[in-house]
Amino acid sequence: MKPLRVVVWGENTHEHKNAAVAAIYPQGMHAAIAAGVRDLLPSAEVSTATLQEPDHGLTAERLAKTDVLTWWGHMAHDQVDEKIVDRVQQRVLEGMGLIVLHSAHYAKIFRRLMGTTCSLRWREAGERERLWVCNPGHPIARGLDRYFELPHEEMYGEPFAIPAPDEQVFISWFEGGEVFRSGCCWHRGNGKVFYFRPGHETYPTYFDPNVRRVIANAVEWARPQGQWAGVDQSPNEKVPPEPLGRSQ
Repeated sequence: MKPLRVVVWGENTHEHKNAAVAAIYPQGMHAAIAAGVRDLLPSAEVSTATLQEPDHGLTAERLAKTDVLTWWGHMAHDQVDEKIVDRVQQRVLEGMGLIVLHSAHYAKIFRRLMGTTCSLRWREAGERERLWVCNPGHPIARGLDRYFELPHEEMYGEPFAIPAPDEQVFISWFEGGEVFRSGCCWHRGNGKVFYFRPGHETYPTYFDPNVRRVIANAVEWARPQGQWAGVDQSPNEKVPPEPLGRSQ
């Protein structure tokens, strides 16, 4: 079996504009996320890409060789080129997995695939977050207890303007009393999409072992299954199937 090929995409802007973020993630948030995936999936080929690279690091050739793409963005969603969004969307429809993290709920690619605003309520107060595993039999919940907690995180609250998930894995509760659908799965074309809520840039969330476990599990869950069908195929089969009962 070919190794799982993972690209961790990061906006890579807060790390250069906010000293507090740079102190937590001196090599960038994308590097911390990638390190977690490497540690838990040692047989995978894990690389990173950032907004500042040509084609945002996501050339057509590279995406064609990518099985799962993770995406973190926040303050520069508008700087993502539409042609790259088209390119990523096409690959998801073909079968590439997409893991959308925290404030990337507003990323162009996520909103495109959801077809909604993906808006939500939020409060940056450094509150405790408890993530309940509401679907313990799901592959993304493998290795987790009934819940896990993060001592400080940004609050996201309902209503979350997304289409109803195909599967719900986590629900978050915050000290202020809000709850949030924090682990959601969808199928788009032949691809799988997972949204995972934690990950505010001013907290060391991506070093948390449970968060790393969720992301690694999600990467494995989202990997392509079987052979995808190209969207440019003719609606009529060029070669008719063998008639039933024909001897070989």
